[in-house]
Amino acid sequence: MAEENRTAPAPEQDIHEQKRIRMEKLDELKADGRDPFTITKFDVTAKADAVKRTYTEQEAAWKEQCGEDEEAFQARLETLKEQPVTIAGRMMSKRGMGRAVFLDLQDSTDRIQVYVRVNDIGKELFKEFKKWDIGDIIGVKGFVFRTKMGEISIHAQEITLLSKALLPLPEKWHGLKNQDTRYRKRYLDLIVNPDVKQTFVTRSRILREIRDYLDNLGYVEVETPVLLPIQIAAAAKPFITYHNTLDMKMYLRIETELNLKKLIVGGFDRVYEVGRIFRNEGMDPSHNPEFTSIEMYQAYTDYKGMMDLIEEMYRSLAKKICGKDVISYQGTDIRLGEPWERLTMVEAVEKYAGVSYSDWATDADARACAKEHHVEVEEGEAATKGHVLIAFFDAFVEDKLIQPTIIYDYPVENSPLAKRKPEDPAFTERFEYFIYAREMGNAFSELNDPVDQKERFLKQVEARRALGDTTGEVDEDFVTALEYGLPPTGGLGLGLDRLVMLLTDSPSIRDVLLFPTMRPLSKQDGTEEEEDAEAASDADTTEA
Repeated sequence: MAEENRTAPAPEQDIHEQKRIRMEKLDELKADGRDPFTITKFDVTAKADAVKRTYTEQEAAWKEQCGEDEEAFQARLETLKEQPVTIAGRMMSKRGMGRAVFLDLQDSTDRIQVYVRVNDIGKELFKEFKKWDIGDIIGVKGFVFRTKMGEISIHAQEITLLSKALLPLPEKWHGLKNQDTRYRKRYLDLIVNPDVKQTFVTRSRILREIRDYLDNLGYVEVETPVLLPIQIAAAAKPFITYHNTLDMKMYLRIETELNLKKLIVGGFDRVYEVGRIFRNEGMDPSHNPEFTSIEMYQAYTDYKGMMDLIEEMYRSLAKKICGKDVISYQGTDIRLGEPWERLTMVEAVEKYAGVSYSDWATDADARACAKEHHVEVEEGEAATKGHVLIAFFDAFVEDKLIQPTIIYDYPVENSPLAKRKPEDPAFTERFEYFIYAREMGNAFSELNDPVDQKERFLKQVEARRALGDTTGEVDEDFVTALEYGLPPTGGLGLGLDRLVMLLTDSPSIRDVLLFPTMRPLSKQDGTEEEEDAEAASDADTTEA
């Protein structure tokens, strides 16, 4: 039976020994003047997926042209020996048969088998090649053929060691099943599991399609500062840093909204930003301290115009990315192509909780109703009818919103940047949309009354100070911008990471972030330990 050397298991206790052996091999190469790390360039002419696709298409065309003439068909295949390809990638397995070896080479697109024979590359190089290890980066020049077993392969005529792997790869998922390790060592995750790489290729495509969609609607992509001089009195808690030259605290942004609306004041009609956002808050399968949002603002429209935009954009994305507008997420069919249900928050609470907002004549009535239904609200008179309505929504509604649903007309209590409804000032022209019981985005008819805006900012500051937090401030420059005149504007922000989760059927936000935020590992005797129980509880434990 042929000797086989696949990605061998690498128990922790053996890694140091294997590294020592590989270092000795590297020292031998250096002593012989063949240090792979001195190679600066290798001209690649083909990728694995293209090689296999092109050969399959060419083979089929020649088969059709030659018909029953097998000799003519074989003659055509022989011409491929004069059409060499050059490919490079990581050696993932090696199967020896004396004077010939089969290996699997993995590049950025796919894996392909390579046939290496002593008669083709010479005795000395073949002897050296047999010492190369799984994980080494190699370059191969040769011609394409199909083996007797039917596998499209490359017959090597030249082979080059381009980089030496000093640590062994895990055997498929042996030793890399732990979700925490996968997130920390994403480079290994990408090497071993091609599906992981595809998730991030798809993420790039999603972002490209969103940009294309908005650009075609006349939106202009812009960039606004990440470092801000004040901490606004919003609910989200910021990360704080320090600018040495200016001798002042600065804050990583928790949103891009205010600066983007300043641009609408300045004369842009439609703007959007793909922005990294930072919030010093909790972590779970749908939250990471830094994440990517896409915020868009359009003059002379309102929140209903943004409803139409986001619904149509999701349909377009689903068709382009998934090929259909009914997608599967965690075993549930999500019908993005059908008209999304639209309910006011009052209607949603009545539908799912059986409670009617109109029955509450006073705030006290609302609090009594909350107590009757065991819904937690703030003690005393702080809980208004609006606060209680929001609490009922959180308790009874959100987890029911599996299919795409738009919830609109939010109480003014939790919508400090949205325009009040003219016919009912207790509510604002705001909506959020939900898919799979998860909030996916947030939109307003933007508040453009500077007097009302400043009053709401001041109330936010007072609420923060009542809780003992004196750091929040009113963004006076934003209020000043509004005083110069903000046209009627619709604005919408969505979480890119959650959208990628949906379209790639990923259960955790960490599955769609290349390098999710993690607690540093402790060190003991030179080996890595797992995170403590609190940190481990943050990670999603579902197998990818």
